[in-house]
Amino acid sequence: MRVVLAEDLFLLRDGLVRMLEAFDFEILAAVESGPELTRAFAELEPDVAIVDVRLPPSHTDEGLQCALAARRARPGLPVLVLSQHVEQLYARELLADGNGGVGYLLKDRVFDAAQFIDAVRRVAGGGTAMDPQVIQQLLSRRVRDEPMGGLTPRELEVMELMAQGRSNAAIAERLVVTERAIAKHTSNIFVKLGLPVSDDDNRRVLAVLAYLDRR
Repeated sequence: MRVVLAEDLFLLRDGLVRMLEAFDFEILAAVESGPELTRAFAELEPDVAIVDVRLPPSHTDEGLQCALAARRARPGLPVLVLSQHVEQLYARELLADGNGGVGYLLKDRVFDAAQFIDAVRRVAGGGTAMDPQVIQQLLSRRVRDEPMGGLTPRELEVMELMAQGRSNAAIAERLVVTERAIAKHTSNIFVKLGLPVSDDDNRRVLAVLAYLDRR
């Protein structure tokens, strides 16, 4: 699996490269700035990009903007954001795309290699890997809006876990209920969010993305 990595801190970038290579990832480029990342996206075809939000020269949202531009040029490009910050505006745009795998992890909440590698593989495979704190911040400003206002507290819990890429069985275990109960909750969520019956697994992701895209 081929990776483009953008991280401005040398020690962290080098550590990520070594860890990914230890798990048989091929590092196509490991860059430290927005312009370098833009060039890497233009010249290479990674299977997944791992991007910090704040890169030189602006040290604001350079990395996330580069990732968004790359996804516009190559729809569905899997992107995993690894940051210390939640940039709500651009994070919503990334998630609302609804095309290809996406993830957003907070650096200080990644606790071991297995957790991180699992997230990278999940995103590369077209799934999602969302830190619960990121979901909470993105949703906090919209809890009174429709159609999310029609979801019960339990359905909101289920939806947040769905956005992290968890299966019904994993959600049931986390919430200490039966898998059948979770299936019923997810069905209700799809109906309330106006998502038609489909064989597409991404409907689980759209249960969150459709909401995030509403203004």
